[in-house]
Amino acid sequence: MIRGQYGRVLGIVLAGGKGERLMPLTKYRAKPAVHFGAKYRIVDFAISNLINSGIFSIYVLVQFKSQSLNEHIDKAWQFGGALRGRDFFVTLVPAQMWRGERWFEGTADAVYQNMHLVTLYDADRICVFAADHIYKMDVEQMLTYHMDHNADVTVAANVVPSCEAHQFGCIETDERGKITGFMEKPKNPPEIPGRPGFSYVSMGNYIFEREILEESLLEDASMEHSSHDFGRDIIPRLVGRGRVFAYDFSTNVLPGINDAHWRDDKPYWKDVGTIKAYWQAHMDLLQNDSEMTLYNPHWPIRTVSFADPPAYAYPSDGESCNVSSTLMAEGSRILGAEVEKSVLSRNCVILPGAKVEECIIGQGVIIGRNCRLRRVIVDGHNEIPNGTVLGYDLEEDGKQNTVDESSGIVVVPMPQMQLRKKPDSVKETGEWMSFS
Repeated sequence: MIRGQYGRVLGIVLAGGKGERLMPLTKYRAKPAVHFGAKYRIVDFAISNLINSGIFSIYVLVQFKSQSLNEHIDKAWQFGGALRGRDFFVTLVPAQMWRGERWFEGTADAVYQNMHLVTLYDADRICVFAADHIYKMDVEQMLTYHMDHNADVTVAANVVPSCEAHQFGCIETDERGKITGFMEKPKNPPEIPGRPGFSYVSMGNYIFEREILEESLLEDASMEHSSHDFGRDIIPRLVGRGRVFAYDFSTNVLPGINDAHWRDDKPYWKDVGTIKAYWQAHMDLLQNDSEMTLYNPHWPIRTVSFADPPAYAYPSDGESCNVSSTLMAEGSRILGAEVEKSVLSRNCVILPGAKVEECIIGQGVIIGRNCRLRRVIVDGHNEIPNGTVLGYDLEEDGKQNTVDESSGIVVVPMPQMQLRKKPDSVKETGEWMSFS
């Protein structure tokens, strides 16, 4: 684990987000629990980065619709045997209301309500990382930058074209990388010194010196009109009165694959906060030269393992089987169907005569015979009836499903699971519980 020049480093993963812009995928689950890349959940990327970087002491702060996220962390992210202990843990932390009977009221408030955990761990510095983005980065290199600059706070900064930066929280720096301005979605994003046409945007990942974090959160908690958010309140307040630096994410180097069939791995970050971005991130995975690879054994993205059988594709009922540019998780089966540029999660089945193009198919989904799906996200445990056509007539599709206005992506929501017998005291809402 990381020690020495870095002291005691604690990881805090912020995993309580609602993810309202990802509805209906977040109707029954928190955004970090949304499935990604056939077999992962979004939260797996943040935790994998910390573990791969040698940070083995991690608290995961949860809040909204967290049951499936809780179960996932419990199954996928527990150290066993002698490793479990004070310095080796991934621990879930719900809102415990230590500081009053209220839920977390922002990212900063979530950490403020759990500052006793920082004290108990006796941390020297704290990595506060977001769990709702898809990204790969070596956090140790960011720690080195933080220490070399004697920083109070270091903010991970992604480099994007200035014409796109207005969508994010933007960072203004001087030539040394010291932050001189921090603004939320500005109309005219500041450019990086010496790099015209490019801007820094915040990745929502921070390294704090312990004293600075404690002082900042105590001050923020006393401010009645604060939104208690790191990006909106804490960081802008520290700029100008402390040593706040931007870490250029593009300089991050991941261990190479050393395989002639694959290019060297590169840092990757994508905000998947909308249906369009979520779908596009999956399509990016299917490119042979994608900026994102899941196949680097030196930087694995870990997740829970299931005892599912291998994926399977075979002609059936006189129908040929054609599969190209497709990710298939364990247990998925393509039987006499055509699947192109798609992502199939665990234990889904595509029946004979079906044609699936540029789709994301959730776990346990059955696509019926002779269906045609194009640019569709089918959430888990759905059964699409024989002959269904989706993605060709968006007006018709919108009558029973969700159509994303910005992209035309059709989303088939996860079905609700009814109790066998509804208690008389419970209102008829139709929303009892669900697979998530």
